Amino acid sequence: MEDQEGCSTLPQRAFFATHAFHVSSHYDTMIHAYFSQAELEKMKISIAAHTPLRYGENPHQKGVFFGELERVFDQLHGKEMSYNNLLDIDAAVQLMSEFKSDAPTFAILKHNNACGIATRPTVEEAYEAALAADPVSAFGGILIANCEINEAAAERINGLFCEVVIAPLFSNNALEILKSKKNRILLTIKSFDLPKIQYRSILNGYLAQERDNITDKSEGFQLATNTAPNKAAEDDLVFAAKIAKHTKSNTIVLAKNFQLLASGTGQTSRVDALKQAIHKAKSFGFDLTNSVMASDAFFPFPDCVEIAHEAGIKAVVQPGGSVKDQLSIDYCNDKDMAMVFTGTRHFKH
Repeated sequence: MEDQEGCSTLPQRAFFATHAFHVSSHYDTMIHAYFSQAELEKMKISIAAHTPLRYGENPHQKGVFFGELERVFDQLHGKEMSYNNLLDIDAAVQLMSEFKSDAPTFAILKHNNACGIATRPTVEEAYEAALAADPVSAFGGILIANCEINEAAAERINGLFCEVVIAPLFSNNALEILKSKKNRILLTIKSFDLPKIQYRSILNGYLAQERDNITDKSEGFQLATNTAPNKAAEDDLVFAAKIAKHTKSNTIVLAKNFQLLASGTGQTSRVDALKQAIHKAKSFGFDLTNSVMASDAFFPFPDCVEIAHEAGIKAVVQPGGSVKDQLSIDYCNDKDMAMVFTGTRHFKH
């Protein structure tokens, strides 16, 4: 400040004070977070690392990501990630976390929901089965695999316009193929821990909750009907329940042979969600005979199981807990359908 003869202006002092308190408050918050171990009843957040985004959810909105993406991904190729890219990427990572130890599994997401997901002996077969669930919605989607993407899978993926492809690893040949589209974002995901607490800004404050860390498993199923699902149906029920957990409520998920056939997402009526899923599955040529149905919440009336039975669905997984559970159970018993309860609701709003 030589040109100011050693004096500073009020705006300059405010600027330096802002910077100083930003550094010191961030340091204090990190110490608090370490000792509190992310206690739900206390909220102190300070994140210095940030990335300006091209815009927010829409072009007229400014957007910034606060965090360190390099601790989660290595970006191997493509343009800068956008606000909407990051929302979809987060949904993809959350969903695939349910299938980490499974056989090759591939998922395609659009607007935070899976429009296709399948488990197969090879990653290229998993991709083809996932794409078959909804090749229309897959256009411009987010793709994620739980295993290395090889050359055979890359050749198939390259024929689809997609925004992002995520995998633990890409083979060298696969990488070269997928790099042929200059804007396509290619990410290798690292091993990292998801935050224990989730935050969402609402009104003039924030909502905070523990992460939903419960995964429905067959050993936790409670048989509600006289008929039990066979092994194939039980496996599909687990598969469908994992998907329903990560699909917007109200949701119904239909699956068969470790493949998502269709889902009804974000509906105000569970009946509408089921009707949407059935219509969508049939529009892409799927036979629902002996398929399974997963619901993110209980059935207050037997209407959903009635519609499901008429479509050929043979087994159902749902949380249970309605005062009218017996109505759905009685209908399933009458029609020789299997129904299991998980005891856990997985709303996603």
